[in-house]
Amino acid sequence: MKPEEILQRHARALEARRPWEGVWRECYEHVLATVPGTGGPALFDGTAADAVEQLAASLLAELTPPWSRWFGLTPGRALTGQDDPAAGVQAATEALEQAADTLQGHLDRSSFALEMHQAFLDLVVAGTGVLLVEEAAPGEASALRFQAVPLRECVLEEGPSGRLETVYRAARLDRSAIAVRWPGASLPPAGAGEPDGRLRVVEAVWPDGAGYGFAAVLDGLDGQARMLATGRFARSPFIAFRWMKAPGESYGRGPVMRALPDIRTANKVVELVLKNASIAATGIWQADDDGVLNPATVRLVPGAIIPKAPGSSGLTPLAAPGNFDVSQLVLSDMRGRIRSALLADRLGPPQDARMTATEVLERSAQAARLLGATYGRLQAELLTPLIARCLSILRRRGEVPPILLDGHEASLSYQSPLARLQGRSDAANMLLFLQAVAALGPEATAQVDRPAAARHLAKILAAPAGILTTAAGAVAAPQPSSHPGSDPDAALGPVRAAIEE
Repeated sequence: MKPEEILQRHARALEARRPWEGVWRECYEHVLATVPGTGGPALFDGTAADAVEQLAASLLAELTPPWSRWFGLTPGRALTGQDDPAAGVQAATEALEQAADTLQGHLDRSSFALEMHQAFLDLVVAGTGVLLVEEAAPGEASALRFQAVPLRECVLEEGPSGRLETVYRAARLDRSAIAVRWPGASLPPAGAGEPDGRLRVVEAVWPDGAGYGFAAVLDGLDGQARMLATGRFARSPFIAFRWMKAPGESYGRGPVMRALPDIRTANKVVELVLKNASIAATGIWQADDDGVLNPATVRLVPGAIIPKAPGSSGLTPLAAPGNFDVSQLVLSDMRGRIRSALLADRLGPPQDARMTATEVLERSAQAARLLGATYGRLQAELLTPLIARCLSILRRRGEVPPILLDGHEASLSYQSPLARLQGRSDAANMLLFLQAVAALGPEATAQVDRPAAARHLAKILAAPAGILTTAAGAVAAPQPSSHPGSDPDAALGPVRAAIEE
């Protein structure tokens, strides 16, 4: 696209975003500290701000826990048609495991956890988050560089697939930053129209065939657009993801939007409570207009002498009407609704330290049911494109082999705490089946391929591939004893206990 066309498309997309900006601004002003000098309403209640930080931290811990493997690479269906499928799958599994370890090392050495947490804050507040994944300069600790892009800088367009594939980012950069980011970019001579020494640059990424096109355009003050850089990516460097969306809308809706009426009400109630407390502490006073007492000079301090005219009542307190206070009832209800909408009581740490293991698992399962649609959307719009983009950068550097995450050559599996909860449920069902088969006797047990069952358990529980033997190295397992006093379920006890922990 030509630079003028990019600026025109950006202007149209920006105009379509205008109706959302007022709601976003109000959400940010009520849950995040207002930047000094930008105005905004006075905040009196911190329930929403605390719940937002807890939810963002919980998302980070449940989806992408720092310093922990939350993803895995497994062989696809292409290896099943080989002459020796077991050996091929084993070799491919080890190669993919090594590639996953390489990627995990780069994530741990980068600022991924810090930037991801900031992106989750945007997701919770405004319903849409944007993460920029770039290749770092040679010599840095990690080949990956992450940046949480503020939503105010981004303009998004939804593609035919229903994902936010077209991203425009407008920023003001000085000449030195432009020269570092795009070496060789042609800049106009410095003019008097640059009071702060910064130039407006619009970056655009859009789907183009099998890849993504990129362009950086300088929006000149004279109305002349100048192309700074162009390029092409196999995977989009901008990853835009949403909490949820309504039909026909492009931008997401976050939990703060749903709780905004209660947040405003709670803030106003606390303000009125503080005003009432001030009146109760200092009181309201009345005095006769006798020409002796000057209210402007009266100071209510210890030891003060207040003059009064003979025969007047002087300064007397004004009795407040009734003391029936329902504000605490309203405030308690509002705070409970805010914490419920922001999932502070569902994803946060348990309040009762005496909860059993079964209660903890049921609490996690309930959270998974509540956020099933949201987690599914985040896996499709955030986690899968994120891993694909990172692997594309590492493949370009030659650190990992070419890996196509299409389910045919390789598949992406999730090993986050939420995904492991589902894996434990599947493993418990499988162990229940094995227990039922074992109770039927040795003839029924002989119908079960125990090595295959062990491999399946290792797969659904995300066990390392190195702990499994190959088909050639496997030894024949002893048959279960048919002695009446033997326990055919004894071998399953330790495994079941480990899964239920």
